[in-house]
Amino acid sequence: RADVRVLAAMSGGVDSSVAVALLQERGHDVVGVTMRLWGGPSDTGCCSATEVADARRAAAQLGVEHHVFDFSEEFDRHVVDPYVADHAAGRTPNPCVECNRHLKFDALVQRADVLGFDAVATGHHARIVTDADGRHLVARGVDVAKDQSYVLHPIVDSDLGRVLMPVGEMTKDRVRARAAALGLRTATKPDSQDVCFITRAEGRAAFLAERMALHPADIRDVDGRTLGRTDAVELVTIGQRRGLGLAGGADRRFVVDVDVAARTVTVGPPERLVGDGVALDQVRWAGGRPLAPGTEVAVQCSAHGEVRPATVDTAGAASATIRWRSPQRRVAPGQSVVLFGQTADGVEVVLGGGTSAPGDGDPSGLGELQQLPGS
Repeated sequence: RADVRVLAAMSGGVDSSVAVALLQERGHDVVGVTMRLWGGPSDTGCCSATEVADARRAAAQLGVEHHVFDFSEEFDRHVVDPYVADHAAGRTPNPCVECNRHLKFDALVQRADVLGFDAVATGHHARIVTDADGRHLVARGVDVAKDQSYVLHPIVDSDLGRVLMPVGEMTKDRVRARAAALGLRTATKPDSQDVCFITRAEGRAAFLAERMALHPADIRDVDGRTLGRTDAVELVTIGQRRGLGLAGGADRRFVVDVDVAARTVTVGPPERLVGDGVALDQVRWAGGRPLAPGTEVAVQCSAHGEVRPATVDTAGAASATIRWRSPQRRVAPGQSVVLFGQTADGVEVVLGGGTSAPGDGDPSGLGELQQLPGS
């Protein structure tokens, strides 16, 4: 309806451009906004300078008002600084998750409130659905290959009744076809894949070296024998196999433990990466409701990773432990772990999610189970 004022986030890509067009077709009063997030160099993703220009051109083609909001200070504080701090602590960060949590669905929503908008829209490939209890839930997008519900898990306890994600009902091919029919220049624009504030030329190591101290570390096997050295323990993650500079051999060796304080990396055979479950902290539950122990869930541990069947072992206000139905590969500390379930009509929805809690090297991933707050 024309009396519904929608502030639509326009990243400069095809999805957000088509989202604006779909909202217009529904009769909404739409205003486009591009968030200027990263003030440093960027050659990809929603942070690059070309994205603002592309968003402005798409808005002009669609005949909608367009603004640029400078959220660079918030981006530094909530995304870049934690990204650096996580590496320093030996955790694996998820910057896109934190950007959604703090920028797109917090800072932008607050700005929309101040400006009197009724809803906020994005071009995410996900959906907002209503279950039998009347709760608004984040659901997987129709295009499973492009589904972004994993990176949206922190918003599950937000006011989702005011969030619109129109392209979540479409496949990517249909989105591009619609953009082409509208004559949008974004129709053939490739998808962004990388961390937007890390340039291809600079890379992660150089980016972090400018912002923190990187320390060399011994690489040892599970029996304590020193096998080599790595230039930066802070860049190593659980499960890593390549890039360690170790001589090849018949046996595959993976990183099974990273001790930043002791400056040691432990490698071992793949079976040392298998565990029975994972402990989570920083958990957010759909509608603020923790799942009951014994609830069966489908668990996803990376943006496009396979789904693992599991059971909720314990659940607190901001913590949980998950028990795999069968032993699974360990999850690196800091990695997002998202729990899915199904509504009565079979739609797969996000029930909660958090980050893999640091363990003590116990291969079950549950070594700190009793120390988690709220468990």
